Amino acid sequence: MGRQVCAAVHADPDLLLAAAVDTHEAGTPVGRLVGDPSIRIDVSDELDMLSEAEVEVAVDFTHPKAVMDNIRWCIRHAVHAVVGTTGLTEADVTAIRALIAEEGDESNVFVAPNFAVGAVLMMSFASRAAEFLPAVEIVELHHDGKADAPSGTALRTASEIARHREGAAEPPAGEVVPGARGAHVEGIRIHSVRLPGLIAHQEVIFGGPGETLTIRHDSYDRESFMPGVVLAVKAVSSRHGLTLGLESLLDL
Repeated sequence: MGRQVCAAVHADPDLLLAAAVDTHEAGTPVGRLVGDPSIRIDVSDELDMLSEAEVEVAVDFTHPKAVMDNIRWCIRHAVHAVVGTTGLTEADVTAIRALIAEEGDESNVFVAPNFAVGAVLMMSFASRAAEFLPAVEIVELHHDGKADAPSGTALRTASEIARHREGAAEPPAGEVVPGARGAHVEGIRIHSVRLPGLIAHQEVIFGGPGETLTIRHDSYDRESFMPGVVLAVKAVSSRHGLTLGLESLLDL
């Protein structure tokens, strides 16, 4: 994801790639990593490089164990942050808002569970369908290196569905093996699949008398997330405080 972000930012005429930070690739030319020798920046392993490069916006695609430290650094150094790392909790969201206020509202933070426009549309369509078909389950499928389950997209989808539907009587679990019916989130079952060969996929399956409705989104390449990332990078400086979800930039 970091390589894709660097390439996308560099390719946009309105943006300037100023720095790159990665603890595993320190000292490596970014141009070599993304296949573009015109990028003359070396990867650093220190966040302070962002200050030295006078970075205005930092994009974080790291790990749930590292993301909050990175966000805190950005807020304390008046750098806007666009965050695609999932696994943030409600407590983390509260802490981000508090720290922004504590530091004098000098930086904004934009967090999205998914930057693919199609995925955001899938969540929007699912929340609308829930008004008419309240019985629903979510199946999310990701690559085997994903650190969190359920995915942030699945959790956000469940939250939006729960907010829009008027309730559904859930059938008994009937689990011969515990966990067979998936995770239970806001009255909705979520099933997580982790396999090599996958990137990011989700289907929301609604059931009604004599019918089902399936809304599915598939990301076959990480390039699918880049239009949303670039959109957020350009917008974050004008979005006061903490913004959650790409839908706020798509007028959904």
